[in-house]
Amino acid sequence: MNLRPLLDALDLQEDAARALTDDLRAQIDDLQTRLREAETHLEHLTITRKTVTGLADRLPAVASDLPEHPDYPRIRAAFNHTTGPLRAKDVCEALRHELLPKNGEGTRAKLKRLVKLGILTEADTGNFTTKQ
Repeated sequence: MNLRPLLDALDLQEDAARALTDDLRAQIDDLQTRLREAETHLEHLTITRKTVTGLADRLPAVASDLPEHPDYPRIRAAFNHTTGPLRAKDVCEALRHELLPKNGEGTRAKLKRLVKLGILTEADTGNFTTKQ
């Protein structure tokens, strides 16, 4: 019986297994390096969070520039999504309020309040824009 072909086939399989092993070790080394970098980054973020939350207690409370009503942030968002002036009716539509006189008047009052707070300007009667 001739063992040479069998031994040659075993040599080929050993070489392939050795190459795969070397490749996997290289990948493991790369992954370990990346893991150390990610862990270091995570530690830095944790330290930053502790620092920021520690300092936040020392900062004075900032009063919101908007009155406490859910429509005000939505009104500001409506003006952020437009380039031109808006009328009370346009803002009502943006807020998805029914176009009833009471809703229009309520919205107009809110727009006027935002003008008084210096957030909006009334370019001409009934046309409101964000303050530049």
